[in-house]
Amino acid sequence: MEGTDPVNKKLLAALSGGAALVLALTGCGGGGEDKGKKLDDWAKKVCDTMQPQVKKIQQANASITSVRTEEDSKKVQRTDSAAFQANVDAYNALAQSVQNAGAPPVDDGKANQEDAVKALKDLSASYKNLKTKVDALDTSDRAKFSEGLKNMAADLGQLSGKSGDALKKFQSGDAGQAMAKQESCKIPASMPPAQV
Repeated sequence: MEGTDPVNKKLLAALSGGAALVLALTGCGGGGEDKGKKLDDWAKKVCDTMQPQVKKIQQANASITSVRTEEDSKKVQRTDSAAFQANVDAYNALAQSVQNAGAPPVDDGKANQEDAVKALKDLSASYKNLKTKVDALDTSDRAKFSEGLKNMAADLGQLSGKSGDALKKFQSGDAGQAMAKQESCKIPASMPPAQV
């Protein structure tokens, strides 16, 4: 066994996919015409409350990156568990932010908002499940531990695909353009691209 490095890279790639969904929700895309103060006000409310949570997710995923070549299974377990819990809390807070902002004042805004809230809650629940799984892994057997991490990466990869559709729909059209104009929704230049 060559340690947990290859497995952690797969897990990190899956986690990066989850973060990419949040960054998509927080306003990828070009600007566009001003569609009205109401839409801009809504976008500002969403973006301002979501930015701190996006940073927490980025920090959690960075901590997983920091142990990707770590040979000590217990340290990997502790780090991953803490990162998963941080993501549970952050995705729940994101869902609450989208809920509290109300539906965007666009066609199908209410349905898109509900889909996005559900997708974010699903992500939170899945991270909770991953935390439970990583906490239960046997760190005394590196082969079993590595296999457990590999299975978790596959689970997260499947979830990212399912949740992505609702989030992409939420940030499309006029609502997405309004969010893209908000400073608090801009992706930091230092943010590495998500790996799939």
